[in-house]
Amino acid sequence: MDTIVITIIALCAIGVASAIILYFVAQKFKVYEDPRIDEVEEVLPAANCGGCGYPGCRSFAEALVKADDISSMNCPVGGAPVMAKVGSILGHEIKASDPTVAVVRCNGTCDNRPKTNTYDGAASCTIAASLYSGDTGCQYGCLGLGECVDACKFDAMYMDKETGLPVVIEDKCVSCGACVEACPNNILELRKKGPKSRRIFVSCVNKDKGGIARKACSTACIGCGKCVKECPFGAITLENNLAYIDYNKCKLCRKCVIVCPTGAIQELNFPPRKEKPVDKPAAATAKPVAKPVAKTAVSSENKENETTDNK
Repeated sequence: MDTIVITIIALCAIGVASAIILYFVAQKFKVYEDPRIDEVEEVLPAANCGGCGYPGCRSFAEALVKADDISSMNCPVGGAPVMAKVGSILGHEIKASDPTVAVVRCNGTCDNRPKTNTYDGAASCTIAASLYSGDTGCQYGCLGLGECVDACKFDAMYMDKETGLPVVIEDKCVSCGACVEACPNNILELRKKGPKSRRIFVSCVNKDKGGIARKACSTACIGCGKCVKECPFGAITLENNLAYIDYNKCKLCRKCVIVCPTGAIQELNFPPRKEKPVDKPAAATAKPVAKPVAKTAVSSENKENETTDNK
């Protein structure tokens, strides 16, 4: 009996001693964590989409707390309201940023870009892009296998069976950028939503010369430069046979859309253009002219009178 009691007491003493040692070790090597990290994480949407550039909301919260300036940091899912709450917690002034949305910079539909072969491999855009240039004459356009749709966690995209291109649902798009990262041909881009969701962009990424690009797709940018000359705001640049519209400079005047010979420039959510009234032809106001017959008769009569007088 005494042996059992002694064993229990010894074990308890060892446990207490171990606990004391662990406590002092923990205090010695304790890593301080700012309590504001938990506060910031609570106001974040917990989507863990990676659109902010960090692996998850917890990592983004840590980065926000450690940053001296968070003006360039943004949560695309939460947007301005969430960042305003973060700013109030951290004592930073947050400037409202313009909302963005994903756009598809390819108009190579089945009608505009006919297929030249058939792909019979894994249903992955990344794999298809690494194996060959695509099943059409354009090696830059959409591969149509829907990897961007699979990457979207918010059901904001779907593949249009008629066109073979992805379609972005604006109301659901949170601008996380997952589809942009997933596309191997870089045809997806995050652009400003614009006033009343109106946007103008070049819906083409083909860098081939004009004739080759036009042969592959009827709506390809041929690098003619007409849009560059027409833009009064210097918002369009031409590089590698491809025009690009800077949404920070574009004033949505739509002049470039009119002059584009292939229709490569897309205008979204604009009202229909007003048709110019046809000018009516001016009414004829010709003055009445005396009949030449009358003039001839009068002239003959005068000649007879002159002849009589001479006689």
